[in-house]
Amino acid sequence: MKHSNRFSAFLILIFSITLFSACSSAKRAMSKQSKQFAKGADVSWLPQMEASGFKFYNDQGVEEDCLKILKDHGINTIRLRTFVNPSNDERSGHCSKDETVAMAVRAQKMGMRIMIDFHYSDSWADPGKQKKPAAWEGHGFPQLLNDVYTYTADVMNALKAKGVYPEWVQVGNETPGGMIYPEGKTSNWKQLAQLINKGYEGIKAVSPKSKVILHVDQGNNSQRFRSWFDSATANNAKYDVIGLSYYPYWLKGNPDYTLSIDDLGNNLNDMASRYKKEVMVVEVGGEDFKAQNTYDMLVAVQKKVKEVPGKKGLGVIYWEPEGAKSWSGYGLSAWGSDGRPTKALDAFLQ
Repeated sequence: MKHSNRFSAFLILIFSITLFSACSSAKRAMSKQSKQFAKGADVSWLPQMEASGFKFYNDQGVEEDCLKILKDHGINTIRLRTFVNPSNDERSGHCSKDETVAMAVRAQKMGMRIMIDFHYSDSWADPGKQKKPAAWEGHGFPQLLNDVYTYTADVMNALKAKGVYPEWVQVGNETPGGMIYPEGKTSNWKQLAQLINKGYEGIKAVSPKSKVILHVDQGNNSQRFRSWFDSATANNAKYDVIGLSYYPYWLKGNPDYTLSIDDLGNNLNDMASRYKKEVMVVEVGGEDFKAQNTYDMLVAVQKKVKEVPGKKGLGVIYWEPEGAKSWSGYGLSAWGSDGRPTKALDAFLQ
């Protein structure tokens, strides 16, 4: 009996040591990954593209999984948007909780890091529109705060149930004027900050280590960013990372990236220093038929982010590189009509 007890104790000890070793190895791997520069792609259109029959081909012209092609071009991070109650519209719908979770699981299995982008709308949220989800219409502000928290935590719990803990999560998408209009407009920063904080709390309650991003467009526009984040600070908005969009194509009067790239770099440095936060270009893109120019721009953007002092520049995410114009009508992808990635995507191999 004594020998049996000793043997059982020995087995428990061996199991404990093995488990501890495995956990320590996993933590070291996660820590190493979190220190890597994020080279990312938002591929939220991918499920619809595949369902419609779009075929992806690698550089050799061989049909292959789009995520594998992206990974072979240096991409290590996948960003996914999520809508509250989306339509089935091929280009402006989908991205439901279930679809987002399924894509996150698929990307994680490919060894990708995950970023989730909450739009807090049933469709696109951006500087031109921040429409409240239809199910939240008519709710008083206290209920709206609860809506944000409950919905955010629900999506995060669905991810957790599948073993996905996103490294980054956005509360709102391109919100220079606020989000969830009209209550969350920047004309009422006190309310906007409360909505942001409910999103933050919903994320942290489920995944405390996920870094929360607040995201504003025109990443080269220092005045725009100082005004927005000064207000966020004054109203005690909670966040971990400042996210920027940078699309030279959409900049009035100066679409040539060489005319604004230094402004982007200066703004990145200013944001990191002024607010003591990490920074990240969470959306970037260039014209698909100017692949060399877009390649050069991406190399320059990555350089500027890497140059942020204190290693506070976390990474660069291309918005829908796989979203070929022949399918999406969108001209700023990094994919050709032949179903192959353009030279622009090679910038992430640098």
